[in-house]
Amino acid sequence: MIRKLWEHAGVVLYNHLFTHFPSHRVRQAVLRLWGATIGPESAIFRGTTVLGIDGITIGEASVVGFRCLLDGRGGLRIGDNVVIASDVHFIAGHHLVNSDDFGYVLEPTHVDDFAWIASRATVLEGVTVGRGAVVGACSLVRKSIEPMQIAAGIPAKPVAERRSALTYRPVYRPKFF
Repeated sequence: MIRKLWEHAGVVLYNHLFTHFPSHRVRQAVLRLWGATIGPESAIFRGTTVLGIDGITIGEASVVGFRCLLDGRGGLRIGDNVVIASDVHFIAGHHLVNSDDFGYVLEPTHVDDFAWIASRATVLEGVTVGRGAVVGACSLVRKSIEPMQIAAGIPAKPVAERRSALTYRPVYRPKFF
């Protein structure tokens, strides 16, 4: 019971107060206090909503844009050097439509190193976005995306292969954002 209250307090405090605080350091300290794992040089921009804080892991030098939804209730692992643009949603589960008690399923989501997810994409539960993969803007990712694949659309489908040495480090932490 105490653990559930602690989790709920973290979600409420972060989503209503700290997500708007103009300091990456403070926002990330609060998320770490409630159990998130966040690597050095990573950034989470203002307005991002979190659920299941202790199920969220973000690697080194990864960037989460403005107003994203990070649903860690089923487990959300974001690798190193990942770029997640603004308004991206990670959804951890779904309800069972034929369930008499409105039952649900939660599954983990993985975003491997050097992936890039463009603005307003939605990534559903149980999906892996492979190393160096790219998800196009406004796409709905229902199935896993292979490494170095570029996928777009509703639902997201492969449209091309990425050609990059993946040697960049997208450290981006402007002050007051």
